[in-house]
Amino acid sequence: MARPVVGIIGNHYLINDQYPAHAGGTMNSEAVAGVSHCLPLLIPADPRFVSVEELLETCDGFLLTGGRPNVHPEEYGEAWTEAHGASDRARDSVTLPLVRACLDRGQPFLGVCRGFQEVNVALGGTLHPEIRDLPGRMNHRMPPDGTLQEKFALRHCVRFTQGGPFHRLFGAQEVMTNTLHGQGIKTPGGRIVIDGWAEDGTPEALYVEGAEGFALGVQWHPEWDAANDPVSRPLFSAFGDAVRAWAAGQMAPARRTA
Repeated sequence: MARPVVGIIGNHYLINDQYPAHAGGTMNSEAVAGVSHCLPLLIPADPRFVSVEELLETCDGFLLTGGRPNVHPEEYGEAWTEAHGASDRARDSVTLPLVRACLDRGQPFLGVCRGFQEVNVALGGTLHPEIRDLPGRMNHRMPPDGTLQEKFALRHCVRFTQGGPFHRLFGAQEVMTNTLHGQGIKTPGGRIVIDGWAEDGTPEALYVEGAEGFALGVQWHPEWDAANDPVSRPLFSAFGDAVRAWAAGQMAPARRTA
């Protein structure tokens, strides 16, 4: 029996700083295939090659991945500055309308890091260009040195709303996560509910109020060691259940996010 398809949003990448390519981290595919038990399909996030309508008909759910480029600040009504860093307008033009279309249809998605921020911007929210510059905030960026395992190590606690969807999903109100991001949510968009925070007050988990399908986002990177991590595994398992329910032509009431 064919597995349901999860479209994994790819990122623009230069091989040897010259050859343009679309890339996706292997750990994203591992999490989708090994934990969600779905077929991972890498999407070239560029409107020259794909349309939102085609993606909705081809895929049963979407993983909005992390990526080094940020959402361009013009997407949330602000002028670009050096602090905003590199952007990817092609990806913006695919993912932002894709989020809104998924919500209209009840089609499941999971936002991770940049994807978490995309969900917020898609619904009218804004972003801080650099979290570590804010008073009282920690440095959430990837450590510059060390092995990949050290970069993705658990670094801070995230606390969830008691009785909220993440508390119910994980069976715990506090969990430890990695952290590898520079930007973060400034103001939540319409229907965006912040459901988890780091110790310094940085938003770390969200859901879309009233969403008919799975519509969650996290600021950390749960795709790392997803099969073994006690937080990542239930998140990707629940996402897989929602994708299978969509593919079967039905919603999964237990997985509703509001």
